[in-house]
Amino acid sequence: MTRTEQLTKGSEVVRRPGRWLALAVLVLAVLLVAVDATVLGLATPFLSEDLRPTGTQLLWIGDVYSFVIAGLLVSMGSLGDRIGRKKLLLTGAAAFGAVSVLNAYATTPELMIVARALLGVAGATLMPSTLALIRNLFHDPRERSLAIGVWGAMASAGAAVGPVVGGFLLEHFWWGSVFLINLPVMVVLVVVGIKFIPESKNPAPGPWDLLSVALSLVGMIGVVYAVKEAAAHGLRLDMAVAAVIGVGALTWFVRRQLRLEAPVLDMRLFHHRGFSGAVLADLLTILGLSGLVFFLSQFLQLVQGRQPLEAGLAELPAAIGAVTAGLIAGTVARRFTVRSVVSGGLAGVGLALAALTLLDRSTGYPMLGASLLVVGVGAGFAFTVTADVILSSVPREQAGAASAVSETAYELGAALGIALLGSVVTGVYSDFATPDGVPAGTAVAAHQSLGGAVEASAGLPDATATALVTAAQDAFVEGLRIAAGVGAVVLLATAVAAWFLLRGQKLAEGVEHP
Repeated sequence: MTRTEQLTKGSEVVRRPGRWLALAVLVLAVLLVAVDATVLGLATPFLSEDLRPTGTQLLWIGDVYSFVIAGLLVSMGSLGDRIGRKKLLLTGAAAFGAVSVLNAYATTPELMIVARALLGVAGATLMPSTLALIRNLFHDPRERSLAIGVWGAMASAGAAVGPVVGGFLLEHFWWGSVFLINLPVMVVLVVVGIKFIPESKNPAPGPWDLLSVALSLVGMIGVVYAVKEAAAHGLRLDMAVAAVIGVGALTWFVRRQLRLEAPVLDMRLFHHRGFSGAVLADLLTILGLSGLVFFLSQFLQLVQGRQPLEAGLAELPAAIGAVTAGLIAGTVARRFTVRSVVSGGLAGVGLALAALTLLDRSTGYPMLGASLLVVGVGAGFAFTVTADVILSSVPREQAGAASAVSETAYELGAALGIALLGSVVTGVYSDFATPDGVPAGTAVAAHQSLGGAVEASAGLPDATATALVTAAQDAFVEGLRIAAGVGAVVLLATAVAAWFLLRGQKLAEGVEHP
C-alpha cells in the first residue's frame, strides 16, 4: 500500500461517521447555557415581585450562577479529561435540565439562590466538555475550524436569542417559563448524545486532586466576588478580604500544579506563545465588550423606551455578524494569517465602540445597528480563531483543561468588564444634578440607578418627573459614552498585542491520526 493510500485510508478512519450530527447535539448545550446567562435579567422584575428578595438576595440570585461557573470551569474540564468528556457532558446536561425545574418553581429567595448555584455547577460541565469533544470529533483541521465556528456561532446566537425568547415568554407566561425551556432541549441532548457522541478522555490522566479543585473554586469566586461587589458598592473590608483570599488561593493553586505529576491544569500550556496570546486576547476582548453590552439593554429600554422583546431584537445584528464571521473564520485565517484575522477583528470591534462614543438619547437605530453588526463580525472572527489556536496548541488528552482555560478567560473577562466599566457608568451617573422640586428621599433613590430614577419619578408632578428622568438619562448616556471609549482603547490595545503575540501562528493543515 502506498503512503498516499495509507493517508487516505487513515483520513477515512478519523472522519467519524455522524460527527456533524454529534456537533448539532453539542451546540444545543452551548445554545442553552448562553441563553440562560442572559435571560434572567429580563425576568428579574417579575421574580422580585413574586419572591420579594432583599437587595442582597437579589444580587446573589443574579450573580451566583456566574460565580460558580467561573470557579469550577478548570476543575470540570480536568475532570472530563479523566472520567470521559461524553460522560461528564451527559451527566451535566441531565442535571442542568433537572435543576432548571427547581429554578422555575422556587418559592423562596433562599431556594432560588441555591437553585441558581446548582445550575452553575451543571453549566460548568457543559462548555469545556463541548469544545473538548469537538477537538476529538474532528481530526481534519479544516473541518474542526468550521465546527468551532458553528460552536462559537451558537454561543453568540444564544446570547442574542436569550432576550428575545425571554421577552416573548414573559409577555405570555410566568417568570419560571424562562427556565423550563431548558428541559426539552436537554432531553434531546441526552437521548441523541448517548448514540452519536463518542467517548474521549486522557488515557493516562492520573488522580483528580481535590485540594487543587478547592483552591481553584475559592480563588476564582473570591476574585470575581471582590471585583463585582467593589464595582457595585465601592470598597469595603469584606471585599478586600475576599480579594486577598482569592489571590492567595490562586497563587497556591498555581504552585501546587507545578509540583504535581498529574496536575488539574498543566501550567506548561502557558509556555506556548499562541496559547497564552489567544487566552489573553479573549480575556481583554470580553473585558472591553461586556460592560458595554451589559448597559446597552438598559439604554434601549430605559432611555429609548423599547419593550423587552423589541430591545432583544434590536441587538440581533451583533449575533448575525458573529454567526456569519464564525462560520468563515477558519477559511479566512488560512487564506491570510491568524494574527491578521484576530487583530483585524479586534480593531474592528474597537472602532465600532469608538463610534458609540457619539451616542445620545435620540440616536437613530441605523447607527446603533451598524455598530453592533461590526462588533459581531469582529468578535466572531477573533473568538473563533483564538478558540481554534487554543485547541490546536495542546495534545488531545488535555483538550478539556485547555477548553476550560478558554472559558474561564471569558468568565473572568466578563466579571472584570462589568465591574470596571460598570463603575465608570455608575460613577458618572451618580453625579448628575438633581432638578429643583425633587424631594430628598426621591433624589437618593433616583441616584442609585436609572431604573430607580424612572420608578421614583412616578409620584412627582409631570414637569418635575420629566426633568428628573431627562437628567438621569443624560447622565446615564454620558457614562455609557465614556465606557464605550474605555472599551475602544482596551480593544485597540488588545489588537496590537495580538499582532505580536500571535506572530507566526498558523491553523493546522494535516489530518490527525488517533
